This record gives sequence, C-alpha cells and structure tokens, in this order.
Amino acid sequence: MMFGMACDPLKHTSMYERMNEDSEDSDGEGGLGNVSRVIIRPPGQSGKAKRGHLCFDAAFETGNLGKADLIGDFEYDLFLRPDTCNPRFRFWFNFTVDNVKQDQRVLFNIVNISKPRNLFNASLVPLVKSSSRPKWQRLPKKNVFYYRSLLHQNHYVLSFAFSFDKEDDVYQFAVAPPYSYSRLQSYLNVIDARQTDQRFVRSVLAKSVQNRNLDLLTIDHVTAKTKASRLDRGFIRVIVILCRVHPGDTPASFMCQGFIEFLIGNHPIAALLRDNFVFKIVPMVNPDGVFLGNNRCNLIGQDLNRTWQVATEYSHPTLYAIRNMLKELDNSDIYQIDFVIDLHANQSLHGCFIYGNTYEDVYRHERHLVFPRLFAANAYDYVAENTMFNADEKKVGCARRYFCERLSDTVNAYTVEVSMGGHYLKDGKTVALYTEDGYYRCGRNLARTFLHYYRFINVLPTPVVSEARLRRRNRPRTHHSRSRSRTRYEVKPRPKTTRCYAPIAYTNLSINYDSGGSSDEGGFSPTRPIAPGSSLFSGYRNYRRTHGSSAVTHDQYALLALKSSKYDHLGDFGGGGGGGSRAHAYLHGRAATAEKSSKSVTFEQPLNVPPKPYLSIIDLNQLTRGCLNRKTGSFDADHHHHH
Repeated sequence: MMFGMACDPLKHTSMYERMNEDSEDSDGEGGLGNVSRVIIRPPGQSGKAKRGHLCFDAAFETGNLGKADLIGDFEYDLFLRPDTCNPRFRFWFNFTVDNVKQDQRVLFNIVNISKPRNLFNASLVPLVKSSSRPKWQRLPKKNVFYYRSLLHQNHYVLSFAFSFDKEDDVYQFAVAPPYSYSRLQSYLNVIDARQTDQRFVRSVLAKSVQNRNLDLLTIDHVTAKTKASRLDRGFIRVIVILCRVHPGDTPASFMCQGFIEFLIGNHPIAALLRDNFVFKIVPMVNPDGVFLGNNRCNLIGQDLNRTWQVATEYSHPTLYAIRNMLKELDNSDIYQIDFVIDLHANQSLHGCFIYGNTYEDVYRHERHLVFPRLFAANAYDYVAENTMFNADEKKVGCARRYFCERLSDTVNAYTVEVSMGGHYLKDGKTVALYTEDGYYRCGRNLARTFLHYYRFINVLPTPVVSEARLRRRNRPRTHHSRSRSRTRYEVKPRPKTTRCYAPIAYTNLSINYDSGGSSDEGGFSPTRPIAPGSSLFSGYRNYRRTHGSSAVTHDQYALLALKSSKYDHLGDFGGGGGGGSRAHAYLHGRAATAEKSSKSVTFEQPLNVPPKPYLSIIDLNQLTRGCLNRKTGSFDADHHHHH
C-alpha cells in the first residue's frame, strides 16, 4: 500500500487508503501521524462539514503536518509531525488545505519548530500554491511573523496570515519547494529515455529499508578508452556527489538536478569533463525519509549524516552500499577518488558555501582550500563568511569527516550548502530569495568549478591566450559585452610555451574556523581551540582585497591572478611546479604575512619569474607550529632556537 507511486497532492488522490472521509483521527497506520483529510469544525458543531470548515491533509508523499487546532474564530495552531521514531527534529512542513470559503481569512501558527535560530528570523517566508496556480509563490513578508509567544510556553512560533481567494482551489503550503522520491524517479526515467548516445548509466546501488531504490548515475567515458591515453599517474579520477541525506534539504535536490542536467548536456565544458573524469552521482541517499516527509532522519529515526561510521547493512543499507562502493574505488588500481561532495540545504544562513576539513598536514590543508576558492570565484551567490573548515568531534559521523579519514589522502571531502532562504545581492545587504532556477544554477556552478580546478592543478591544459582570443573573434558581434574596451585585448600574443602558473593571490575568502551552528549539525557547538598545526591559516580570515587593486588579467582563464595588499603572493599549492619551488613559494607567502607587509608588489616582470625572495633561511619547525607572530624580527637571529 505504501510503496505505490504518489500523485500530486493537489489532485487529492492521497496514496493512503481512506476509510472514512471525515476521520478525525490521524493516527491510522497509513498516515504515520500525519493529518489525513481532517476537517476542523468550530466547537459545538457536528454533522456535515460546511464551506469554511477547513480540511487539512498531509497524508501524501513528503507531507508533514501532525495536528491542527482551531483556537480562535480564524486562528489555527498547527503542530509539525516529528521525524519517524525521532522526536528531536521538526522543521519541514508540507500540507494542503481545502473546503475554504470565498475570501476566508486565517492565521496559521506553526508552534513546535525545533530549531529556534533559523532563517525565519531573517527573510525566509513559506511557499504557497493552489490547484489553479500551480507555481510556488512566496507569501508576502508583511504577513509572516516569527516570534517568541507567551501563549505557547515562550516557544518560537511561525505565524502567517492568509486569505483564500478561490473557493474551489486546494491550497498547499510548504517551507521549501518539495522534491519527492517519485519526482526523482520520473526525472531519471525521462533523461534515461532521452539520451541517444549513452552519456550516463543508471543503476540501483541498493534498496532502502522500505525497499525503495538507491539510484546511482555513472558518467564514465574514460574507462572504455584505451588505457594508454590515461591521465597522469595512470589513475582515472573519480568525483562522487551525494545528495538528500537529509529529507528536509529539498533545495539540494534541485542543485543536484542542475548539476546532472549540465553534465549530460551539450555544453563544451560538460563534454570536456565527461571525456576526462568519472562521475558517480547518488541523487537521493535517504529515499525513505524523503517519502515520509521527515526533516533529518530515515524510517527508523537515524540521522544518516551522523551515522556513516556505524552504518550497518540492515539499519542503514543506503550508507552501507555507498561506503562499499567508495572503498572499492579507493582500493582499485585504476581509479583515484578526488572528491566526495555532499549536497545540503541550510536553514539558518544565506547564500551557498562549503564546509571543509582541517588537516595537520600543511600541504594537504592548502590543497583542500583550493576548490572552495575556485568555487567562490565561480558562484555569484557564494558567501565566504559562512565557509568553515573544522574537525568537530560532534560531526565525526558526517560524510565529509568520515570519507576524509577513511579514504586515501588524495580525497577532498566537502559539504556544499545552499540556503533555504536566499543570497545577498551586490550591495551585501539585500537578500533575494532563491527560486528553483537559482538552485539549478548553483549545481551548474559546481560543475564548472571542476574544470577550473583541474586546470589549476595542471591536469587539464589551459588554453593559451591567443587561442582563446581567436575563439572569441568568431562569435557574432552581439555576444561581446559592451562594457569592455576594445584595447584590452590588443596585447602581443605570448609565445606558445607550456603554461606555468604565476604566484596567485586568491580572491577574498574569509575562512571561519569555529564550528558555529549550521544545518550540518543540528545544534550549536562551542568554539573549539584550533589544533596547533591548523592555526597557521587563520590569517586568511581578515584577508581583504584592497579596493581597485585587482590586476587586469588579459586572459579570462587566469582566474585568480589578483594582487592584494596583504599577501604579496601565494604560491600555487595544487600541484605543478616541483615540490621545492612550491615549498619556497609557500614559505615566502608565510613570511610576507609575518612581516604584515602593506606595500603592494606589482608584477612588472614576466609572469613566470617569481619575485626575489625576502628571506634566506627559515626554520621549518618554527613555521609549522604557528609561531610566526613571534618571528616579526629576523629569522636568522634565533634560527637555532627550537620551540
């Protein structure tokens, strides 16, 4: 009965068998505690329901509403249903209301949200659609209130006023646009039927507790090619994308769909990525939780992003299968996993951003910072202040921490978060709420970042400037952006040498090391002291680019060749250039920080000649223990003095 395909709840064919249309009781086995066509009558009235006696329903796929009480003439207290077998998490809601009277006005109070600090404090408002207007719309901010209510034991209450303007419509309210298991299945069926030249393979990796599919999309155009033409080091690089570990994170599914759409599409970047790398995408890690309308948990009340390290075949079959797949790839002689990226939505912060790990190993840490920086340069909605690198004990069971510890050192594991609310516009104050298209775009930005990353670490060749310019000339005139001056491109073409990266100063990324609250953890953990090895990088936090000092690059691919007043330059740590020069550039950059030099160095000399070093001898022991601040004087003076 429960595994049937669900329809759109607005068509009102709920997937649960309905015995009695006007049942008051929502605890029937089918409804899992969701209201199922519950009609709320004013006190003292019984018999046939009249128009205006609202009928609440959440007994459909992804639905969530536990109880509705009429507490005034037009005011209703709504109780969210906690996750199955876990009373802790209550944030996701999705329910329908019908049997309304023309122009009936109501005030809905959602009284038991479990996470007081969330975006309803800022600009988030619920969504509504109705059977005659099937596109989701945001409620006007002036009708939505989030406050501590004395009538509700001083809990936070989300209230919104609404006027039902069409008598025959069924209205649906939700906290974010739902993305159900059925929707994913039909999307995968469509793209599978549509592909002519086998761009991806769809398979079922395992079955969930309730016997739903754990789908896996594999985009692999590399293995079949002759093994002679493999990438460097003889390994085929694999990128793994996981999504919807938390059922309430519906924006992540739109992001994942944007990612898939881009990768299997006809864009030249997508073709280049498909030809060089293998992608393994798991679009719904927790299909049961999604189906049930849970917020964070699976059927048996387990928060899957806290149980990777204890997952078993029986209680977490989906995690268990993904873990085995990754171990197998990691141990193979052919493949090397480069990325494990877990997509999430955030309920308390705006924009999109990345959570990474901290490592004792300085070089591994530097390598780990590269991808978020490139993503920041690619994504208009990236919020650097929310980006965080930590090794928080509480999060030891999440994918990002688990895979960085259990797999090889080459793996970079990240959590990519996108806000349930919106992103800041250029002024840094105004918030534009995301639409589904905005989430798709985040997914496309993520895919594009892989191209920049692999060029940056010299795995993919970077086009030489003159080629790029020729390509540009062939475009129709209308495609040139008008603001650019003609003269900018009239630069003498460089000789076609192999490209060696100039020292690069990264675009501003304030990296925040404390583990503040985030949807990733469901709570707020205290700031933890930084391990001695990682304190080195706190310098990035205050790093700001001086106004107008960004160098005009004549090449759109030299993404981040920007000068800054604080860093004279930072070496390219992603590979390329032998280890020696890398270490040298690295120490050089650190020393520049130590001197807190405020003079900006301009690159007058040819790009690939590093500037003259300031220091001859640097004691590495001192450096790696983060004692740079004591070293503002001469390093030579107490070179012998070990810490």
